[in-house]
Amino acid sequence: MTAPTSPGLGHHHGGEGGGSLAIEIRGLTKRFGNRAALHAIDLEVPPGRIVGLIGPNGAGKTTTMRTLVDIVRPTAGTVLVLGRDPRRGGAAQRRRIGYLPGELAVHSRGSARRALEHYAALDGVAGSAARIDALADRLHLDLERSARALSKGNRQKIGVIQAFAHQPELLILDEPTSGLDPLVQHEFLALVREARNAGATVLLSSHVISEIAQVADDVAVVREGRMIAASTVARLRAEASREVRILVDLPDRPGLLHRLSELPGTRVQPRAADDQEGLVRAELTGEVSGFVAALSGLSVRDLVVQEPDLERAVLALYGLDDAQTTRDAP
Repeated sequence: MTAPTSPGLGHHHGGEGGGSLAIEIRGLTKRFGNRAALHAIDLEVPPGRIVGLIGPNGAGKTTTMRTLVDIVRPTAGTVLVLGRDPRRGGAAQRRRIGYLPGELAVHSRGSARRALEHYAALDGVAGSAARIDALADRLHLDLERSARALSKGNRQKIGVIQAFAHQPELLILDEPTSGLDPLVQHEFLALVREARNAGATVLLSSHVISEIAQVADDVAVVREGRMIAASTVARLRAEASREVRILVDLPDRPGLLHRLSELPGTRVQPRAADDQEGLVRAELTGEVSGFVAALSGLSVRDLVVQEPDLERAVLALYGLDDAQTTRDAP
């Protein structure tokens, strides 16, 4: 299946050095020996967008990201990052990118601050001391602690800081919230939004679908090394289903069931054994206005309309049911 190009993922075409896309991938194929990790992937990311790259373990997310920073080189196809081939971008290209690998190795024998200085020296980039201190404060990381003695979550904070410290044009973040506690995850997502609002482009992968739904403008779905779908989050929200519960006086229940059965995009759910008399549960994928009109004249005693189920919509893009996705998740 070829992923459709969504409005959010762009329709621009640019050449090396002058393209308008932050990321442009055409026919990206990667083989490791006899194993094909990526099969002719296409992806376009315009500047100033947050794109969530999602898929089960082994789908090819990490391999795709590594080609963008010249850790992995394509077997076939083309990759342009900020208008340049990563293989020829050199130090100048690295200074424009903030990269957080999925597995960050922290070998420094000194403090967390010393580890950050080490990464800055390797990449030729460094944020100001004041910005590093501010990021550490927001993420609750003690920079004077021994880096090697830090927990996985605190080592991940070092990775986040080194990616964001120099305020790059492009952030490439592979499973960035792995090991972070919920409060720090919330702060991390705020950093991502702030970077986008300042004009940066962000490509991040995550197994946490709700996290992608919260922060991303677009999603691109990979499975078994193939790009199988792409969509804007706004489109997903528009197409996602809502769970509704309507409590009416018992004599009105048959009439409500009849109206809902004739309403497009509405599916009445089976009645649970412990449901109240007069309670109807339904799944709504149509217009809310039509649903509200269907309640006219009925004795509605209570009404609950949940937010659109974005996770279910994203799982539909996976082409997986809940059970298989659970098996594939870490």
